[in-house]
Amino acid sequence: MNTAVDVILIGILAAVWLAAGLLVDGLPTAGTAHQLRRRAGLLTLLVGAGAAVFVAVPLVAELVPGLSSAPSAALLPAIPALLVLTATVRRLSWVRRGAGAFATAPLAPVPPALRAAAAHPLVAAPLQVTGLTALIGLPIAAGLVELPGAGTSGMAGIAVTVVAILVLAIGIRAALRHSRLAPLVMAPLSRGRSRVPADAR
Repeated sequence: MNTAVDVILIGILAAVWLAAGLLVDGLPTAGTAHQLRRRAGLLTLLVGAGAAVFVAVPLVAELVPGLSSAPSAALLPAIPALLVLTATVRRLSWVRRGAGAFATAPLAPVPPALRAAAAHPLVAAPLQVTGLTALIGLPIAAGLVELPGAGTSGMAGIAVTVVAILVLAIGIRAALRHSRLAPLVMAPLSRGRSRVPADAR
């Protein structure tokens, strides 16, 4: 077993996805449309790099002699990563295209609808959960934590519970953040409708 190679592989995997998870947290706070478009583009690149590392892990493990724990350590983050590739990437492209509509006015403020779209739970939560679970894979790759099996069911149960609580916390935080921004999208429409009767009179 080449522990050093396993730790390097999962370390790179964790670093890429953690960077994406940190960057996505600042996506809705972009000051201008240009900043929003740039951040969305960088996030898309990080997701592509993270997916490439997922592909590289079993390939490198096959080339290195001996048993490798890296593929097993990469299984946990692979689950939320699938959600990133199927849902988050599509929403990121929407945000990037929406911000690109302001290419002639790069200093224009971000519209409320675009800011709310950038804060959608399916944008932030899957990326952050992938980074978290990839980080948890490091002790597995280092051989400090054994995979569930005989004599490890108690520790595995505790680990699963902790991960579930953290994932739930990330999801709730993302939902609350989106719920704070979503009403701002309808506010201009509500004000516009309230003025119509006055103008008609």
